[in-house]
Amino acid sequence: MLEILGEATGLESTFLTSIDLDRGIQVTRYALNDGALTIPEGMSVPWEDTLCKRALDDGQMYTDDVPGKWGDSAAARALGIKTYLSTPIRKADGQLLGTLCACSASRKPLQPGTEELLHLFSNLVGIFIQREQLVEDLRVANQRLTSYALTDALTGLPNRRALYDELERLLARGRRSNSSVMVGMLDLDGFKSINDTYGHQAGDLFLQEIARRLVGGIRSSDMVGRMGGDEFLFVGPGPDLDDGKTDVHLARGDAASAAQAVLLVQNRLIESTAGQYKILANDIDYGGASAGVVAIDPRELTAEAAVRLADRRMYEIKRVRKEGEEVR
Repeated sequence: MLEILGEATGLESTFLTSIDLDRGIQVTRYALNDGALTIPEGMSVPWEDTLCKRALDDGQMYTDDVPGKWGDSAAARALGIKTYLSTPIRKADGQLLGTLCACSASRKPLQPGTEELLHLFSNLVGIFIQREQLVEDLRVANQRLTSYALTDALTGLPNRRALYDELERLLARGRRSNSSVMVGMLDLDGFKSINDTYGHQAGDLFLQEIARRLVGGIRSSDMVGRMGGDEFLFVGPGPDLDDGKTDVHLARGDAASAAQAVLLVQNRLIESTAGQYKILANDIDYGGASAGVVAIDPRELTAEAAVRLADRRMYEIKRVRKEGEEVR
């Protein structure tokens, strides 16, 4: 398009600019130079100093006497522009997007049909830019919708759907690499008491702080999210499998390494939730969630079965903790 414009106008440089009125700058996006005058691509100049603004303000798209007409433009003086031709590029609602321009270091007459051609090209560019912006807006909107669909609104953590998607991905990878997958269920012991004592707003803030601490206590390869209420789910890659051994949680796996990895993750999850919480000027001393973690053979269990196994393990831990408290 710039080549056609250059041939039609006989001017040395043709270029396309974008205009950011909020920042007050004009940027040359594309330029084609064929002569002594060079308009560099990427050149950024203050909008107030441009010939484009002067042409728009004066309603004059062409002059072969830039020094006499707009000699106050420092950018034009620096570039040595004498002949200038431009037209605005606008959206359908009239919003200014940029300009389509041509210029020369010598005085050149305006060729017949040039104005019509320039207007045609500017309309085409405006339509193209609007289409690209629409595509980008749709992409961003789709990303937001996807994020909303996979994110727990209260805590910002992955929700149940996102957790199961990640677990399915880990199971598939585990089958390919002959490695286990770790799944952990967490339940916030005493959460109902916090809600009843301090109110639901405090309960929501407590859940948000629990989420923050859980994220800070896992590996970059792991994921923790909220299943709903006061239940959270952990998923992550586990130790490699060894087909020569068998374990109830890690079918045909290395029971020793699996048990060690499970205990490490389980303790880390419990410890990350335990401690002091400052909620609405209240100091809450929380003993930590009950967490049950299992390492499973992805060839033996589905995602649903793995979560159920972790849930049973969590209730075993909860029962043991409760019995310990009763003994004390």
